[in-house]
Amino acid sequence: MLWSTMSTAFKLTLGLIRFDNLLFWSVLFAMVSVGILMFFEGKFSLLFKVTKSQLWLSALLGLINPFGYYLVLFKAYELLQAQEAGVLNYTWPVILVILSAIFLKQKIGWLSMSAIIVSFVGLLIISTKGNIFGLKFQHPTGILLAVGSAFLWATYWILNMKDTREGTSKIFLNLFFGTIYILIYMLVFSKIAIPSVKGFFGAFYIGTFEMGITFVLWMMALNYSVTTAKVSNLIFLSPFIALLFIRIFVGEKILPSTILGLALIITGILMQQMKQLKKWSTKTINQH
Repeated sequence: MLWSTMSTAFKLTLGLIRFDNLLFWSVLFAMVSVGILMFFEGKFSLLFKVTKSQLWLSALLGLINPFGYYLVLFKAYELLQAQEAGVLNYTWPVILVILSAIFLKQKIGWLSMSAIIVSFVGLLIISTKGNIFGLKFQHPTGILLAVGSAFLWATYWILNMKDTREGTSKIFLNLFFGTIYILIYMLVFSKIAIPSVKGFFGAFYIGTFEMGITFVLWMMALNYSVTTAKVSNLIFLSPFIALLFIRIFVGEKILPSTILGLALIITGILMQQMKQLKKWSTKTINQH
């Protein structure tokens, strides 16, 4: 539910703050919120047990997310409608399969290939607003940035899978390095501005509930679940609920091409999920 509000929060707040200033304030709020959570959980001591290699990994992960990922994503939201940017960003699970094949040498079977094709058609329908055969993109830069953010998130996810550290402290370090990167960016390429009260609240909301605490809640959900596939499927409710919030609060008319494209993207992702669930079921049966 919290992630479902993000497209609306991004679009409304970007009407009040530049995309880079929004990232600066949001990451700052995210780091503080996760830091407070760590304090109450008594996990600050874990930061002093981090090895040099883990610190370098956190520096790399922080460069990808939150710095690179949200910088690109916020700019995409600035250029596109909220419904377009939000849905195109949801192609990351499909991109994850492609990157896993390239970097992790995982084989892409016929089901995975079919899933990729189905999701790609959905991407084209949204990008062209339904004019798939004309291939006329109204905002090509925004589309490239939205899909590019999905690539960054998929890359982050692959690297994050190799990191076996405790979750909250890991997220805090990523945010810590992300804060350093966006501060350097603002000092060199832009200017730090104090936002209005509404802009300040928007940055607080995005930082706390998109970049910070919600990730911790998500990790807790995965830990409590019997299978990750069951919980992961719930996340696909998010883009549909997000369209409802966009219609009510942003006032965008939800295009039929957006709904159709989203349905195809989710279908492709679920096809891939079915493959993972089948693997888990086979493994469980063999163990018993």
